Amino acid sequence: MGGVVVREGAAVRRWFGTDGVRGIVGSSLTEELVEHVGRAATLWSGRGRVLVGRDTRGSGPVLEAALTRGIVEAGGTAVLAGVLPTPAVALLSQDLGLVVSASHNPPEYNGVKVFDREGHKLTDGDELEIEALLETRGPGGGAIERAADAVGGYVDHVVEHFGSDLAGLRIAVDCANGAFSAIAPDVFERLGAEVTALAAAPDGTNINAGCGATDLAMLQSTIRAGRYDLGVAFDGDGDRMLAVDADGAVVDGDQILAVCALALGVELVAVTTMTNLGFHRLMEERGVRVVTTDVGDRYVLEALRREGGVLGGEQSGHLIVLDGHVTGDGLAAALTLCRSLAGRSLAEAVAVMPRYAQAKENVPVARLEVPARVVDEVERVNAELDGRGRVLVRPSGTEPLVRVLAEAERAEEAAELCASIANLVRQEAGVR
Repeated sequence: MGGVVVREGAAVRRWFGTDGVRGIVGSSLTEELVEHVGRAATLWSGRGRVLVGRDTRGSGPVLEAALTRGIVEAGGTAVLAGVLPTPAVALLSQDLGLVVSASHNPPEYNGVKVFDREGHKLTDGDELEIEALLETRGPGGGAIERAADAVGGYVDHVVEHFGSDLAGLRIAVDCANGAFSAIAPDVFERLGAEVTALAAAPDGTNINAGCGATDLAMLQSTIRAGRYDLGVAFDGDGDRMLAVDADGAVVDGDQILAVCALALGVELVAVTTMTNLGFHRLMEERGVRVVTTDVGDRYVLEALRREGGVLGGEQSGHLIVLDGHVTGDGLAAALTLCRSLAGRSLAEAVAVMPRYAQAKENVPVARLEVPARVVDEVERVNAELDGRGRVLVRPSGTEPLVRVLAEAERAEEAAELCASIANLVRQEAGVR
């Protein structure tokens, strides 16, 4: 659970990161690159039907057009669904599913996420095969179609598989000015909840800006100023969800996963190296086996399929419930959480999980690697902690950062450990 993550696979791939191809539009992400990704992915998949969705970024339509050109040049049929949450594209994927999105990143970013015909995220090997085709010309002759009511089909499926009677529930829903803006509040109302919608007016520039799962301050202040049972917040493309209890306290992905794991009675749950030690202690007490993967929801998904599990997730809010789905889905996760409360308050439900104090720091670096001296020091510190805490250092999969996490029973000790290791990263990487 502690130590250093090297990310050898990610270092081999040039364009694909933790979750698709991503960058700043006009700089590290260009129309030409997006067109090439569309063409290469379509060739890789066998030139069939490709469902295309996007989030609400202003750059979305232009990049959607570039992606479509690539699909058509490869001889595929681009089925355009317009603004559609990432999990909906996965669920409705045809021979291939492509999403123009940068997920939780700020508005100036965008990217492309890829799902195969089963709605599964690709393996590192699949992504390498697509990268090898980026410069390959296509035969042309493709076509363009419009998807018929993709949103309606998705909503009906999620309500059927994850919905429950929410009559009497007072909930604030932060849509991050993203792909769930015109969907999620209506779903909660359809199930009987009393809903206040926040950040549900996307204008192309405000996705994830001061709202959503990456910034819970607005949701917290709304909860504290009113009378609500809880609040939920999605990220821009809808594959993440975090919550806030009736007092405005943040409930993270580890806590949500713990509540759902106990309510669903699962025998196995998959998490990442970032998951709180308190979660591991609780699952051990309850006899639930925990499988730990590298950071990234696709690695959690791979573990669940390999081990035959149905529940997993990340502290950041990627919650995966595979009983009725194919990938992580913020709305499905929020509905599962509401059902798992079974009449309890959210604060009461999450109190079952002890939380170790965590301190985190992101260190900007020129070279995306963990220096050898840092590796040695992390090993020494973790041996000294002997299970009563830990330090984890890993390179980011989406940004030029080395991420440092320290965990201990006392917040002061976690902060000291994190600061010490982060300073060492800066020294060894030549960053001031």
